[in-house]
Amino acid sequence: MRIAAILGVLALAGCGADGDPVRPSYTASLSGGSNGVTLGGGVGLRKGPFSLGLGF
Repeated sequence: MRIAAILGVLALAGCGADGDPVRPSYTASLSGGSNGVTLGGGVGLRKGPFSLGLGF
């Protein structure tokens, strides 16, 4: 539920409900080693001096 709330806030901020739309940034990583393959990534928004990000 917590992740859904955070994604909802990011979507609302990105759609321009409070002004011009803000384009989100995405990152993804894939790494492998002796422990197997791991996948990671993140999404973020930046507007002026404010930044909001979520990594997984």
